[in-house]
Amino acid sequence: MSDELDELAETARNRGLKLVRSRIRTPSKRRFGRVGLTDKAGKAVFGMDSKGPAAKPEDVQDYLRNLGAKDWGASLDVAVLPRKRKPTKVQRAAANDSEPEEERKKPKNEPAPNPKRKPEPPSRPKLRDAKPSDAARIAELIAQLDHEIDEKSVSKNLRKLKKAGELPLVATIDKKVVGLIGRHLMVTVHRPAPVGRIPVLVVASEARGQNIGKMLVDAVEQWCRDQGCKLIEVTSNDRRAEAHSFYRHLGYERSSIRFFKKL
Repeated sequence: MSDELDELAETARNRGLKLVRSRIRTPSKRRFGRVGLTDKAGKAVFGMDSKGPAAKPEDVQDYLRNLGAKDWGASLDVAVLPRKRKPTKVQRAAANDSEPEEERKKPKNEPAPNPKRKPEPPSRPKLRDAKPSDAARIAELIAQLDHEIDEKSVSKNLRKLKKAGELPLVATIDKKVVGLIGRHLMVTVHRPAPVGRIPVLVVASEARGQNIGKMLVDAVEQWCRDQGCKLIEVTSNDRRAEAHSFYRHLGYERSSIRFFKKL
């Protein structure tokens, strides 16, 4: 039971929530084994009442599973196609009906629309290596991840990454940078092949919903294969539940906990 609750607590953390367990340790008592969910501020979200946790573990598990499905649909950049609606029946006018009002008002000498002229399709995203001139825009995108860095530092890092052969990729629409992904190659003593890493991934808020995130990840995965990698990994902040759903949708699995120390 303890292992199941530990796993449930980890699932809750991936959604940005906290699992609260009942303090009752006597099986015969009413609230024994009950759990609930709160946000990081301690505000009740599910399965909590004035006396504490009140839900069964399986009920909380169902809630988190449904919440995960919602996160997937709203994730970083996975577009969800709308359901097709059944065509509505159009009433045909009777043969002896008078001329429609709009036809009567239309000037006789107005030219008919050209049926051959089609509306221009929306611009499609394109991928390319980052350039020094992208530094200011890249700094803006990185700020959306709550990482503050100035244009000068970005330019300096781009020069170093170019020498290492690991320039980030950017996505553009009409020549405007709307997405960024980093790529890095690691050779470690405990792996028989190099390990690929995605150090950063961000898509501008105004450009989401166009599969740009998936395009960027696919491109880096192919780059890693070309470098002989047999494994690719990515780190993501605990509070970014939507990003976690995005990576899971692309086939990534959670396998470890990341620790860091400032030097």
